[in-house]
Amino acid sequence: MEIKTFYFNPLRECCYIAWDETRECVIVDPGNYTDYELERLKDFVSSRQLKPVKILLTHGHFDHILGLEAVSRTWALDAWLHPADHALLAQSGAWCVQLGLDFRPFTGLFHDVADGDAVTFGHTELTVLATPGHTRGGVCYYSEKDAVLFTGDTLFAGSIGRTDHDGGDYDQLMESIDRKILPLDGDVMVLPGHGPASSVGYERSTNPFLHDA
Repeated sequence: MEIKTFYFNPLRECCYIAWDETRECVIVDPGNYTDYELERLKDFVSSRQLKPVKILLTHGHFDHILGLEAVSRTWALDAWLHPADHALLAQSGAWCVQLGLDFRPFTGLFHDVADGDAVTFGHTELTVLATPGHTRGGVCYYSEKDAVLFTGDTLFAGSIGRTDHDGGDYDQLMESIDRKILPLDGDVMVLPGHGPASSVGYERSTNPFLHDA
């Protein structure tokens, strides 16, 4: 599996394109906001001759779905999301109004994901790890074969997701990280929803929020 990282919108959200030798790809957390950011995605897909087949959402916060409608329409894609975060999508418009951002509601089709589900593209399989705490329906997508974990806003390099918004629960988030992420091999690459990449081993030994774990 190969991966390209894009930093999108005023919150510098990480959007990922992941693909394998079949050229099929998934787009993880399409936070693209401007026409220029959408064109960057389109140009990259075209230059690599990729075929987008799915949109994967780690959670439903507005900064991770600002480009959901545009990306879905561009490539006629459905989106995969945990059902506990559907309510967040309905709140996204209100959040954007408060921040002075335009928002296009999603008119496409959702597929629910649950802990342990397998999401596939090409020859690649990603396992859904339910990691509530940042939001009620937060998930990570894990490739055991490629040692890659898309963590969304569950775990960052040197930090963890905030839990002071509606649906956040600090104790639940720490339990999610402790049970679902820290047991993974140390060389598993952590690809978060904001900021630089890291690894499970590095976060396990250096992340100040995880010292007790």
